[in-house]
Amino acid sequence: MIAWLRKLIRSGDQLSVSPNKIIVGLGNPGPRYARSLHNAGFLTVDRIAGSSAKWKKWRNLASICTVEIEGVAVILVKPSTYMNLSGKAVRPLLRQTGLLPRDLLAIHDDMDLPSGKIRLRPGGGSAGGHRGVQSIIDHLQSRDFARLRIGVGRPPEGEDPAEYVLQPIPYEERTAFDALWKQAGDAASSWAVQGIETAMNKHN
Repeated sequence: MIAWLRKLIRSGDQLSVSPNKIIVGLGNPGPRYARSLHNAGFLTVDRIAGSSAKWKKWRNLASICTVEIEGVAVILVKPSTYMNLSGKAVRPLLRQTGLLPRDLLAIHDDMDLPSGKIRLRPGGGSAGGHRGVQSIIDHLQSRDFARLRIGVGRPPEGEDPAEYVLQPIPYEERTAFDALWKQAGDAASSWAVQGIETAMNKHN
């Protein structure tokens, strides 16, 4: 009986494909943060996946979805661990797929980038103060993964930065940000298919 249960649990962790790339969107799970700027990564991978996507739980660490982008098999990832522990979900997924940090793209919000701007960059740099990115670096013991920074700008004077990125996006601004998620999704897809240099030249 115990052996049967273990087999059942392991089967739920198995991936349906052998991916070529992993794109992880950083964010916080739950409805409270669903439409916040800090969830820019989640919102972008949702846009890549499309409305008919079939997300599934993986090891209670993340929601994952497999897509094919111009013949490239990609796993989209939304960690369930909260932002500061994102690496806890990313490391075992890389190990199971046999992929390397260079096959990974992390998408995250960035207050140091003007609102509406995106920037792709290759691996090797610091976390830039972003705790989700730092968690991935710490768990992988590597900086060699690409990042897609989504500019959300600085809060108005006197507003707490944490409150600014965690509060819901105002209704009147959602159309503009929906266009930004699409732009970021196109850049991430370009990275998966064409590589970091071509994607940077095209989208930065």
